Amino acid sequence: MSSTDTGAGYRQAKDWDANQYLKFEQERTRPVHDLLAQVPVSSPRRVVDLGCGPGNSTEVLVSKWPDAQISAMDSSPDMVEKARARLSNVEFELGDLNTWTPTTEEKVDVFFSNAVFQWIPSEKRLPLISRFIEMQAPGGVFAFQVPDNSLEPSHAMMRETASEANKPWTEVLRNRQPALARFQSTQEIYDALIPLCESINVWHTHYYHVLENHEAVVEWVKGTGLRPFIDPLSEEDRKGFVEAYLERIKKVYPVSVDGRVILKYPRLFVVAVRK
Repeated sequence: MSSTDTGAGYRQAKDWDANQYLKFEQERTRPVHDLLAQVPVSSPRRVVDLGCGPGNSTEVLVSKWPDAQISAMDSSPDMVEKARARLSNVEFELGDLNTWTPTTEEKVDVFFSNAVFQWIPSEKRLPLISRFIEMQAPGGVFAFQVPDNSLEPSHAMMRETASEANKPWTEVLRNRQPALARFQSTQEIYDALIPLCESINVWHTHYYHVLENHEAVVEWVKGTGLRPFIDPLSEEDRKGFVEAYLERIKKVYPVSVDGRVILKYPRLFVVAVRK
């Protein structure tokens, strides 16, 4: 779920809020099932959940492979605390994804990562993924999914709000470049990983989340993508930023006939098998 370096010049200043993230647990966990369904391993001995967040993804792995040795790590103390409370029989470790390595010499059969690597600075992502794949024995699987929504209205409106002139937050955010960088293309991913892999399965899925209203859209992104914009601000400025952002959201997302708002959410999936 999180790492110490959090992408595009933004270094995490505050801990993650697991409760905020879990407001949309069912929707956030659906991609975990979709990714896991394409992992070509029936009975792994060792599985690691990289950036496990509050343990919702780890719980799915435990259900899928009850006989496997499953462990997990995350950089957020709050996330790890919630995960440990959720799954007391799983080993959860606090660590930095950029430097973390398994604690035992036994090869990891499956590295699994749900919505983490978008937070890694762009130039470090594929080398870091390659480092994990190199730890695996032949046939080992590295599976990950990331949001691929930097061009979606939800994120474009974050950047517009941040750059609005003469606002209390303008100077604070000017040099922080908090917008997440575009994830690498399918071609870039394939070319970087195929020297290590016998196969690479890549696909996109567009989820359409039906939310109660525009305020729910804001609540969704407050748990993830909006954090780099609002975390550096004072409480007063954070409130002003969110209010201004909400007004922009109301202009770009139409209201459905039943009053709800549909949030389009693209995600990128990759399953790489070690050669």
